[in-house]
Amino acid sequence: MDDISTSTLFIILAVLIVLSAYFSSSETGMLSINKFRLRHLEKENHAGAKRVSELLKRPDRLIGLILIGNNLVNIAASSIATIIGIRLFGEVVGLAVATFGLTFILLVFAEVTPKTIAALYPEKIAFPSSFILKYLLKISLVFVVALNWITNGLLRLLGFSPEQVEEHSLSKEELKTVVSEAGAMLPAEHKSMLTSILDLEQVTVEDIMIPRNEINAIDINDDWKIISKQLTNAQHTRVLLYRDQIDDAVGFIHARDALRLLTKDKFDKSSLLRAVREIYFIPEGTSLNTQLHKFQQVKERIGLVVDEYGDIQGLVTLEDILEEVVGDFTTTTARTPSEEVDVQEDGSVLVEGSANIRELNKEMGWKLPIDGPKTLSGLIVEYLEDIPDANLSMKISGYPIEVLEVKENMIKLVRVIPPKKRKKSQS
Repeated sequence: MDDISTSTLFIILAVLIVLSAYFSSSETGMLSINKFRLRHLEKENHAGAKRVSELLKRPDRLIGLILIGNNLVNIAASSIATIIGIRLFGEVVGLAVATFGLTFILLVFAEVTPKTIAALYPEKIAFPSSFILKYLLKISLVFVVALNWITNGLLRLLGFSPEQVEEHSLSKEELKTVVSEAGAMLPAEHKSMLTSILDLEQVTVEDIMIPRNEINAIDINDDWKIISKQLTNAQHTRVLLYRDQIDDAVGFIHARDALRLLTKDKFDKSSLLRAVREIYFIPEGTSLNTQLHKFQQVKERIGLVVDEYGDIQGLVTLEDILEEVVGDFTTTTARTPSEEVDVQEDGSVLVEGSANIRELNKEMGWKLPIDGPKTLSGLIVEYLEDIPDANLSMKISGYPIEVLEVKENMIKLVRVIPPKKRKKSQS
């Protein structure tokens, strides 16, 4: 070292610091890269992605290689800095200057700065770096394997198994977070559709069904003129036929079949009953994800939801399930929450008691509980454990609610005061 000039030692020290920065940034870049994007780029035959993926198959070897290189250059840099310090400031002061000065330089230029850049732009660092690391690994494979053998043995003594690499798979909630944080990469409507698909397993047919008291059906025991008029004015493609009460359902008549029969001279109840289609029953509690597959398997588009006793609870169509994903179709004739709510000037909201809680939460941005009754009326009755009288107020999940109208043992109209609106009016 005595034969090497001080200026040359400075150049060697600078090169060693650059190498240290390379190894530091490579470590952060390789370990910070998005694994899912990496797999996508692999399928696109991206050369850099393939190299990085190959190196990450054995993370112990990759980390071993990087740490060997980083420690070698740091130790060498420390030795060079010590010699320079002694030459310029003497033995005592020079050691102190070399120690503190090199520590500061390494932290700023070889650790924090390169690692921060690599964390922000892992692909720009990892892909070109992998080309060098791939060949360095081949050259120093013996040393890396020896180091791994020692460290893996130490890990086994501590109760860890290096072979049992945990494959990280995203949970449903993590996937929803990924979708919601996709930013401008996904349009808002696409984000909504994707999150709705992930929620299909948690939503049941009771959440979206048309309640039995709102099913548009025809009593086959009515006068024939009344039946003919109802068929002619039917707003739905399929109409349910029943005898006296809806639990005694006969079947569905398709509008196309009804129109075909109406064109014939002999059109009566007997011919109508012969044209009905068999009813497809759906057990209550069935998730929308499951029911969507069942509709697909049995080639059905409509079904009646029944409880454990076989009593009809409501009606569900394939369109209802699809609307949970893509939103309401413009051709739908069913009532929307907008027709069941009326926002007042004071910020309060008049809501029909039959309004679906999930739809209310979705449209109004509320957080009323959905793990119990499906309608606002049912929620209030469950909370009070009784059918209330009009002009009764309560608070459910932080929402002040006033019952305005009760008729035929059913809550018809309530007033809800959203907390945000209420706070705003008080300020």
